[in-house]
Amino acid sequence: MRHGSTILLAACAMAVGLAATAAYAAERRCGWYVNPTPGNLWLVDKDATWTITSQGEAEGPDARGVDNAPDFDSKQFIETNVPGSGHGYGCACMTVETDAEDQRITRVFAGKILPLSKCKADRSLPPPA
Repeated sequence: MRHGSTILLAACAMAVGLAATAAYAAERRCGWYVNPTPGNLWLVDKDATWTITSQGEAEGPDARGVDNAPDFDSKQFIETNVPGSGHGYGCACMTVETDAEDQRITRVFAGKILPLSKCKADRSLPPPA
């Protein structure tokens, strides 16, 4: 094998390894998707209450890719604050990166709203906020 081919193969192997590492870091988390007050967005699953955004970044930086988080579905949403304020909760699954120590979602890749019944039936979840 020629030296150039060896270098090319090594570079390809490193690229595949890096791609696998990035894919490995992504996790699928499902649970209560909560917007309790302006600027705050959480995902509450069996493991933690994960902060996605916090008002004025009071709890640390907002997740990268927050625009990839799903929009709430008015038919699958429970309003818990002032009527018409749009604050409350739904049920969702998201593909994310997390910082387990700080219980933060650091990056949102994708998300999907689920029927409320899905979270209500999941006994591993705490009651919604």
